[in-house]
Amino acid sequence: MDLKSLIRDIPDFPKPGIVFRDITTLLRDPQGLRYTIDIFAEKCIDAGLKADYIVGMESRGFIFGTPLAYKLGVGFIPVRKPGKLPAPVHSVEYELEYGTDCLEMHQDALHPNSRVLIVDDLIATGGTASATASLIQKIGCELVGFGFIIELRDLQGRKNLPDVPIISLVEY
Repeated sequence: MDLKSLIRDIPDFPKPGIVFRDITTLLRDPQGLRYTIDIFAEKCIDAGLKADYIVGMESRGFIFGTPLAYKLGVGFIPVRKPGKLPAPVHSVEYELEYGTDCLEMHQDALHPNSRVLIVDDLIATGGTASATASLIQKIGCELVGFGFIIELRDLQGRKNLPDVPIISLVEY
């Protein structure tokens, strides 16, 4: 199946000169969504990415991470923006192009030595994925890899990530 044909390009969003890769058109296609999760799981298995948990970043990482966790028979842990989680959290602050942001995860979500696969819809510069990896490693977990539906190769996000396997289903 050609996943690119199910991803809509929206020019000049969120600002002029940017082409936004819209996954909502992929999500509404039942066969495309099923194929995406099935092929994602297959690639994780083929790459030997044996995780105990999938960690997905707010919010599109939730969309793909949860069914992937189900398919692989592992747990799912959400990583959220500040103030969204009700129990005590671990947090990590990271740099954005203009300022900083923060990600949080419940303190009791993972135990040291857990094997973790980080999943999101897209990797651009790698900032959010790298911050999530820092959070995982701060807890003492083993990062087994990253999985993305879309990779924007020109932005070279891979170079900002730890040296673990990276799966991407579609490249632009």
